[in-house]
Amino acid sequence: MCLMRSWHFYGVLLVAGVAIAGVLMYRTELVPTAPSMRAFSIAEFGNVSLIIEHAATEAEREAGLGGRESIPGDYGMLFVFPKNDFHGFWMKDTLMPLDIFWLDDKGHVVSIAENVATSSYPNVFYPSAPARYVLETVAGFARTHRIVTGTPLLLKNFPTVSK
Repeated sequence: MCLMRSWHFYGVLLVAGVAIAGVLMYRTELVPTAPSMRAFSIAEFGNVSLIIEHAATEAEREAGLGGRESIPGDYGMLFVFPKNDFHGFWMKDTLMPLDIFWLDDKGHVVSIAENVATSSYPNVFYPSAPARYVLETVAGFARTHRIVTGTPLLLKNFPTVSK
């Protein structure tokens, strides 16, 4: 009887391991092959849990979401800048429309550009107030989750700029 229970236990562990590996493989598809490995965190935004990819270096900010063929609904890229400013964004090499949120140094939304079309390039979008962070999500996120000016991005530790 004891031997049968141990086999059952190992079977459950095997199934759990395969499931975890599948999730990790799915999530690594979000990260483009690049010389540096980007950091990820989990945040709450508009009562939704988001997987946040950090773009804290100049190269990461420049690449942004360019070339991505899909963006999950529970995913966002957080662009980190050294100081508050009127950081402009465009859709160069971006294959999907986006919602763009400019956040102050406390993580509150100060400006939003919704459903920014890929065809809008080379137009540059600017916030209506200085921002320290910019969050990009799939288009329609703001409307679906009722994100408005003042909505906080709840993240335990906001990243800082990397060299």
